[in-house]
Amino acid sequence: MWKVKRTLVSSILILAVAVTATAQNGWNWGDQVDVAKENNVIYTDALKAKNYAATIEPLDWLLTNTPDLNASIYINGEKIYTALAKQESDPAKKEEYIQKGLELFDTRVKYFGKEDRVIERKAFYAYSFYQKDKEKYPYLYDLFTKTYQLKGDKMNRGNLVAYMNMVYKFRFAGGELSDEEVINIYSNISEALSTQRASASDANKARYDKSIDNVDKLLTATKVEITCEFVETKLGPKLENTGDLKMAKLIFGLMLKGKCTDSPLALKAAGVIQESEPTFTIAKFLAQKNIQDGNVDEGLKFYEEAAGLSEDNVEKAETFVSIARIQAKEKQKSTARNSARRALSYDPSYSDAYKLIGDLYMQSFDDCAGGESKVDDRAVFIAAYDQYRRAGNSAGMANAKAQFPSIEEIFNEGKEEGQSITIGCWINTTVKLERRPAN
Repeated sequence: MWKVKRTLVSSILILAVAVTATAQNGWNWGDQVDVAKENNVIYTDALKAKNYAATIEPLDWLLTNTPDLNASIYINGEKIYTALAKQESDPAKKEEYIQKGLELFDTRVKYFGKEDRVIERKAFYAYSFYQKDKEKYPYLYDLFTKTYQLKGDKMNRGNLVAYMNMVYKFRFAGGELSDEEVINIYSNISEALSTQRASASDANKARYDKSIDNVDKLLTATKVEITCEFVETKLGPKLENTGDLKMAKLIFGLMLKGKCTDSPLALKAAGVIQESEPTFTIAKFLAQKNIQDGNVDEGLKFYEEAAGLSEDNVEKAETFVSIARIQAKEKQKSTARNSARRALSYDPSYSDAYKLIGDLYMQSFDDCAGGESKVDDRAVFIAAYDQYRRAGNSAGMANAKAQFPSIEEIFNEGKEEGQSITIGCWINTTVKLERRPAN
């Protein structure tokens, strides 16, 4: 009999615990359940009515007696003390409300964790009240620094800009921040914004562009001395020793700002970036630098790489015209024309490509003249004219037309205007015979 009763009591206790756990559903009402629930109703009703003063007493009771009740008392508490502080005209009382709000963040972390998320809210809260208070700059700087340490690249866009603003304000208020420390923080913030922008929707990219621009302006405002010598001596060895992508990005960005792109270090940094995260822009830079330094084959390789990385047909066309110009300079006329035609395959209206082919033809008279027929030899200028016409280049058209065969030369060779003339040599095309204008 005793065993039966004992089993029944145990079952009832287990059921009671289960029911209680279900009833609380994430809410820990403490020992005074009815009082806690009553205060919760009173403060939340007052909050809905925006009667913030009426929330203070019941909310304080909950914070004191049931600090682990639910995270909502801290979330709502932030809203309440933000509103109270903004409405308060008395400085001492206002500061009391602000401090109460700051305490809520710390207590919330104590009972509910998620420090990375909560401290970012705390930074935003503190910044909204203290951003113009010089005495608070060290506090805000430390708070944003800790936030970045916890959040990294996932730190909120607005807070990233605010962090850079505090770097600027803290430094000018006498805070000890070296040029190198400022640059390192700037690099972290700038990279985080760029990373977030890459995955942002098209509608939000403009906001990131504005934030990145603001951060760049704040770096300039800190009066950090970004000289080529500084980057080369302070940061160059770090890249040399580690080949670190992040350091390469920092160096390259600073060298662009400091107009130090002629430095070999800029080329090295760009190479490290391109190897890990290839882009059209960096590939184009590497191409231009290598051509400038006389490394033609390497430059052409990077131009080809740039064209393959772009999704924009205009960029592709521009890139192949750049390739064609280099090949033309190297006296590779046929190859240059092929590159110009590749440009036109992406943008059939790209006038620079037609002009370049026209220039190639104009420069080929001596190469292609057979010396047997003046009319046939001068047909290269008609071919050039056709290309200039497609380019809409009136100056080129006039120059080419002035070199057409004369009516006398056409007549003497027994030929007629309008007949087809085939040009051999590397040009290998057919044109309609025209005469040059009479003087």
